[in-house]
Amino acid sequence: MVVLFINTTFAVDKKQQTLDDKVKSFLNEHRGQWHDMNISSVDGQILYDIIVKNNYTRALEIGTSTGHSGVWIAWALSKTGGKLITIDIDKGRHEQALKNFKEAGLLEYIDARLGDAHEIVPELKGPFDFVFSDADKYWYKNYLIAVLPKLKDGGCFTAHNVKDMSYSRDIRNFYEYIKDHPDLETSIDKRSRAGISISYKKAKK
Repeated sequence: MVVLFINTTFAVDKKQQTLDDKVKSFLNEHRGQWHDMNISSVDGQILYDIIVKNNYTRALEIGTSTGHSGVWIAWALSKTGGKLITIDIDKGRHEQALKNFKEAGLLEYIDARLGDAHEIVPELKGPFDFVFSDADKYWYKNYLIAVLPKLKDGGCFTAHNVKDMSYSRDIRNFYEYIKDHPDLETSIDKRSRAGISISYKKAKK
């Protein structure tokens, strides 16, 4: 009898390489086309790096737009074995995002929901270890309050467009809240032109 040993690691690596090539091709093809409240490629790389570095697997995105940030987040999650829940209230953006996720080969890593994040986020069970907030700025603080009990120790809450706090009172109030929060350690990554706040949840002593 002949016993065949299959190198499953090689098979997994080959599948990941194929996906990597497809995502890179998608991003290159659409470079410079992301408008409609999408993040930049630099911002996407920042989010990707946070997820991969910390091996996060349970991600939430508040504000899908047409999916640029979701592609970067889901691509990172494809490497950690995770999945993304992403929410947008606009049907047109939601449907375009689904098309983009499919074209990028990432649909299996994404649960895209159409609806009001004000209502959906508090109802989500969690737990999460990564959150990206890029929706209505006046509700950032409320999103954080709703999600923080469901965020694992060591998990990360990120928020977009926080660089120029003089521009928005809502952002300024949100940042004042997170930077002084006893359960969070917060910084701003200024490689992003818009500014991304990065808040890690401290482990309970």
